Amino acid sequence: MAKKVVASLQKGGGKEHTKVIKMVKSEKSNSYTFKEEMVLNDKVKDWFAKN
Repeated sequence: MAKKVVASLQKGGGKEHTKVIKMVKSEKSNSYTFKEEMVLNDKVKDWFAKN
């Protein structure tokens, strides 16, 4: 999957996107997981606010 993301970003629209990663603590196992997503630069703060 990573190859597809990288290939699509090299077509000229890559500067408009940012890869965001957020660490989330699981209530069941008390361990941490990571949420990763590609979002538009304008929506980064909104993504962190809702997740």
